Amino acid sequence: MAKPAVQSLSNQRERPFVSERVRQIALVVAGSLLVAVCARITIPLPFTPVPLTLQNLGVLLVGLLLGSRRGFAALTLYLAEGAMGIPVFNPIGPGGIAQLLGPTGGFLLAYPLVAWIAGYVVEHGRKTFARAAIGGLLGEIVLFTGGLAWLTVLTHSIAQAFRWGLYWFLFAEVIKVMMAAGFAIQWQRAQK
Repeated sequence: MAKPAVQSLSNQRERPFVSERVRQIALVVAGSLLVAVCARITIPLPFTPVPLTLQNLGVLLVGLLLGSRRGFAALTLYLAEGAMGIPVFNPIGPGGIAQLLGPTGGFLLAYPLVAWIAGYVVEHGRKTFARAAIGGLLGEIVLFTGGLAWLTVLTHSIAQAFRWGLYWFLFAEVIKVMMAAGFAIQWQRAQK
């Protein structure tokens, strides 16, 4: 008779753990889907193989909203989805592994680290717009370091890598950092 009571008590203890685990997994999956949706908003530029896309905004939002670990996990999942051929990358590229090896590959492969850095900065201090913007800016520095390094390998020219992957994007990236920081802070305030 005592055994069912013990099992019942044990099941009650496990439910919150299981439901929290499911919630965490759902947040990671939702983060990867947010970036996939942002990737669909793409503007091809005729003078560079790197398109203007909202993916970076999505990556920053995921990092700032989910934090370093879940943000990293969400973007690792995103890359795995794309590598398997699921159409989550921007629609202009070839998709799959080919997209990871193409001109945008360095940017894509930096995404988990970008989300981790942005999330880490926000997690370790007061939740302010300035802190979120700094996290976003540091994430962008990592993003462009990875992207430009890969473009340099592909083009064998640092100057060409900067022409294709940096100059045309600076203004848009500043706007994305500010938008992500503003949205993340407003979201966190609304959750309190």
